[in-house]
Amino acid sequence: MSRSRLLVIDDDADICMLLQRFLAKQGYDVEVAQRGSVAKELLRQGRFDLVLCDHRLPDTDSVEMLQYIKGASRGTQVIIITGYSDVRTAVELMRKGAFDYVGKPLYPDEILMRIKEALAQASAGEEAAKPKPAAAAKGIKDYVQGTGPHAKGLAGHIALVAPTDMTVLITGDTGTGKEFVAREIHSLSKRAGKVFVAVDCGALPKDLAGSELFGHVKGSFTGAVADKRGSFEQANGGTLFLDEVGNLTYENQVKLLRVLQERRIKRVGDEKDIVVDVRVLAATNEDLHSAVAEGRFREDLLHRINEFNLDLLPLRERKEDIMIFARHFLQKANEQLGKAVEGFGDAAAAKLMAHSWPGNLRELGNVVKRAVLLTSGPMVQLEALPAEVISGGPAPRGPEREAMGDPSAEGLKGVSHTAEKQAILKALERNGFNKSRTAEMLNIDRKTLYNKLKSFGIEI
Repeated sequence: MSRSRLLVIDDDADICMLLQRFLAKQGYDVEVAQRGSVAKELLRQGRFDLVLCDHRLPDTDSVEMLQYIKGASRGTQVIIITGYSDVRTAVELMRKGAFDYVGKPLYPDEILMRIKEALAQASAGEEAAKPKPAAAAKGIKDYVQGTGPHAKGLAGHIALVAPTDMTVLITGDTGTGKEFVAREIHSLSKRAGKVFVAVDCGALPKDLAGSELFGHVKGSFTGAVADKRGSFEQANGGTLFLDEVGNLTYENQVKLLRVLQERRIKRVGDEKDIVVDVRVLAATNEDLHSAVAEGRFREDLLHRINEFNLDLLPLRERKEDIMIFARHFLQKANEQLGKAVEGFGDAAAAKLMAHSWPGNLRELGNVVKRAVLLTSGPMVQLEALPAEVISGGPAPRGPEREAMGDPSAEGLKGVSHTAEKQAILKALERNGFNKSRTAEMLNIDRKTLYNKLKSFGIEI
């Protein structure tokens, strides 16, 4: 079995070196680049299975790099490395084709877990991408209902509209769970036993969007070597979810309007119509009324997809539901990681409640999953949370090499005394209580380590 090829793009030479060493020990072939231009040259020379890309680079950023990577090889998985202030951008990049993101400081176990998940998804290939009947899934259900006024109102509206065939427009910030709501509508509809097909309109290449949605016939354009069924045909009899519908080109907006009105599609390059029976659910994180005023979105299409509107509030405005979602994500993390963490300590829960969650549910899910990974006892404690959640603000943008040296190291900058003490104890244990290696791992000198051991009352 061939080794997977990974590319690490980060302007910090130490991070590149540490990641390369760590991932090579895990059996991967790893190349590194500190500039976007160097990364592009490596991508031109050969295909990579996965790219780890820092959001901020000296000559570009992850937005431009993601576009280039997907243009060079759509099958290459991309994981974004980001700081707290860029979480919203990272979540948006997932809508444009990135597999996931990891926050700073970096933890090898978390990175390795995400890499394995991304490569497993890629290896499933087209078989995993085929639409399947939305029967009851095994394990924990993705949709979870809160208890606050917004959650109760949303549940009532979902129950009201689900049995109909009305086209629903789901609006809200990135990461608020729009696709989860769409799947819940489908599961409560008369089409529940049929297929649910999700299409990210923001990730569709503009020149191929028509083919992806409506299909094409052989020879209709360069590369069309066989007939292809588009998303509408794949979803026939079921539900089609169009995420970030505002990103469709004007031409495809016209085609979508025709399909919604006539329930017929026409493959690219074909003359005959194909009748389809599809319920359409659409979602967006932008104000489509403003897009109409600016001439970027058709007003008649907006009226057609907005037969019923569900607007999702950001998590910061649903404080009463944060711990409900956190416990849900904890159960999912236990299932995925094979652990049995029971809940959250009081201090950890208080910090989760106080955080602003710019990445909404996606950020909360990532934070909880990482915390479960780092938790060895029955409860998630404060030290298992990221520094930005503990401190209530952005994590420092300094080197992350102290965390990279050890899967359990928390990093000593920007964290509480409790977390700092726990990080030192974990690092000592990992290094057989060798103080020189521990100091090197934590990126501090021996004298500083001795002073910290004394101040914390740690005796070896």
